[in-house]
Amino acid sequence: MRLLLLGGTLEARTVAQALAISGIDAVYSTAGRTEVPLLQPLAHRIGGFGGVEGLRTYIDAHQITHVIDATHPFAAQMSQNAFVACGADIKLLRLERAPWQETAGDSWLHVPNVEAALGALPTYPARVFLAIGKQNLTPFAQVPQHFYLLRLVDPAPEGVFGLQSVHAIIDRGPFDVADDLALLRDHQISHIVAKNSGGTGARAKLEASQILGLPVLMIDRPTLPQSAVAYSVTDVFAWLGHSTPIGTNLGV
Repeated sequence: MRLLLLGGTLEARTVAQALAISGIDAVYSTAGRTEVPLLQPLAHRIGGFGGVEGLRTYIDAHQITHVIDATHPFAAQMSQNAFVACGADIKLLRLERAPWQETAGDSWLHVPNVEAALGALPTYPARVFLAIGKQNLTPFAQVPQHFYLLRLVDPAPEGVFGLQSVHAIIDRGPFDVADDLALLRDHQISHIVAKNSGGTGARAKLEASQILGLPVLMIDRPTLPQSAVAYSVTDVFAWLGHSTPIGTNLGV
């Protein structure tokens, strides 16, 4: 067995730790979108593959037998590429975190994509927390009447994605409710735009929004290819035919 772990998420790092403890021959691959990536317990490959053909070439050249797709729930292109590149001869598993669920105290407007979230913002000037990562920020320059609060892992580039009224905070999660309450209050946020990423590391802003009664424009997840799915490290190791190693955080 030789395994390729497609990661960049907290869940992927947990799987990487468990694979290292088990001594399974594996490579951990990330896109390299952060300037200072976290240290990994496995051999770490950084950068893209060059589409389906590049990924298949890598799989063949490195004699990969198993692929675990533990990428972000919104990394739909990578998941699609993995599905096609693995074909019928390479075993593929997607590690999926459960999406966030709206509760009675929430005020969510579900939208299918970033463009729909953009259109759902009010026409009057608002103070918006764009909690969607740095890949999808430039469309919001089309509505410059709003103030935008960003929270990024790396420093913002010159021009800050074309946004005119903007403040960027450089920080890395997980975040807690008290800090996010203070963040929203300090910047007088009136609206939140978020992707339904699920997990615990970024949920605090939703609990804070509920306390403050703020509306959330929640971008629903893209549809991903049908493949075997795991929801925990235990599920992953069952799929591999191994026992989950002692000392592993089992939560996903």
